Amino acid sequence: RFYGRIAENPGDHEANTLQAIKENAKGLAGISGERIWVELKKILLGNHVSHLVQLMYELHVAQYIGLPLHGNLEEFDRVTKNIQKLSPKPMTVLTALFKTKDDVTNLDLRLKISKEEKNLGLFLVKHRQELTKVSGPEPLRPYQDFIMDSREANTISKICELLKYQGEEHLLKEMQQWTVPTFPVSGHDLRKLGVSSGKDIGAALQQLRDEWKKSGYHMDKEELLSCLKKL
Repeated sequence: RFYGRIAENPGDHEANTLQAIKENAKGLAGISGERIWVELKKILLGNHVSHLVQLMYELHVAQYIGLPLHGNLEEFDRVTKNIQKLSPKPMTVLTALFKTKDDVTNLDLRLKISKEEKNLGLFLVKHRQELTKVSGPEPLRPYQDFIMDSREANTISKICELLKYQGEEHLLKEMQQWTVPTFPVSGHDLRKLGVSSGKDIGAALQQLRDEWKKSGYHMDKEELLSCLKKL
């Protein structure tokens, strides 16, 4: 970590130092996970991060600090080239090494990361490939739809970290400026129109939410209630 702070170039290590690290790497097994995580987070947000993590594998350090035995170093290198200027969270950077959710779980077992950090890692592993921008005038739409459909906490924050992971700088700025729209129709509005049973109200609200979603969340209350009469 100290090297990343002071060195201008990534590969100016002394051979004796590297050899000493390799010979004593197993000693890290006796260091608390919390302490290792504090230092690792600083490395992940510092200089030469791809090179330093590569060294951790070459010097057999990775296996003692919770990193996957066969981390995805190619993906890690790709992600770190695009992400540093986007102010990512340490877990967002580290997730590039992970191939499966088990890698996140194993990291947590060793380093005792926070619940928020673990959930972010699991979220990124699950959605980094399937949730991407679309071509056309609304490339951010899949992310917005995901937020509107989600009932999880901190979804917007997770989506922003996903955009950082994907290197989508312009979409990230759009997302940070986007205000989550409020669905304009309530059950009270439907009761005024004569819809009385709770089951019917629930079904009608879902239908209207679907129409609202199709409109890009632009339809107002009057338009939606008018639409209800046609459904």
